[in-house]
Amino acid sequence: MSSGTEQHHSNDFEVKNVDPVSNNLSNGNGNYRKPFKIFIGYDPHEDLAYEVCRYTLLKRSSIPVEIFPIKQNELRQKGFYWRERGKLESTEFSFSRFLTPFLANYEGWAMFVDCDFLYLGNIKELVDLIDDKYAIMCVQHDYAPKETTKMDGAVQTVYPRKNWSSMVLYNCGHVKNRILTPEVVNKETGAFLHRFQWLEDHEIGEVPFVWNFLVGHNKVVEGDPSTFPKAIHYTLGGPWFEQWKDCEFGDLWLNELEEYKKRDEKKTD
Repeated sequence: MSSGTEQHHSNDFEVKNVDPVSNNLSNGNGNYRKPFKIFIGYDPHEDLAYEVCRYTLLKRSSIPVEIFPIKQNELRQKGFYWRERGKLESTEFSFSRFLTPFLANYEGWAMFVDCDFLYLGNIKELVDLIDDKYAIMCVQHDYAPKETTKMDGAVQTVYPRKNWSSMVLYNCGHVKNRILTPEVVNKETGAFLHRFQWLEDHEIGEVPFVWNFLVGHNKVVEGDPSTFPKAIHYTLGGPWFEQWKDCEFGDLWLNELEEYKKRDEKKTD
């Protein structure tokens, strides 16, 4: 970490560059005083993916951030999550991700992101895009995968707005998002949740695709910086799975893993 960076560890989240005197996160005027909340989907089978995602977010962030893993077992213990896991749920956070506004106390803006992301850009650039007129903002992919399986053999499903819910900026205080109570998240269908059917189309803002750059789908155009990924999404499988070690951009992830492990070793010495 660069000099001047502070990290505090408590209850499985990290705070970076926190000014304890201030109590506001201001967007658009250069003042970032209250930490921006980031919720990362966690699955025990992808622990390393979570650690690298968190590490790259913190490493490149120039604003205060708090990072929370969404762990299903903890949500169940607290009585926030009780639905049975369906056969088509490829991760433990397939539905629990929609608790983000609830977990953020329906206040301010917060981000949910899958754990299979690698951040190359400063999250400040994404936060700068926030527009309060929207209930949520995300990359609006037009994506229909050809593969029938993904990750560690999980079934690949195809549906409208696929991958939109894998990285979402939530306006947690928006009146429409107050519908996302534990009761609703535990009983509603995948279609209702993943297609954001509690919202009107005009309430969904768009984010440039480079913030959810799908490996195997999105392409870098040489000489066009607007196509260079700021967040790589290994949606079909990443190098933490043996069969995906040689995937596109896999070397970048493995380099970050090595760096993370070295930093972790220094902290335990």
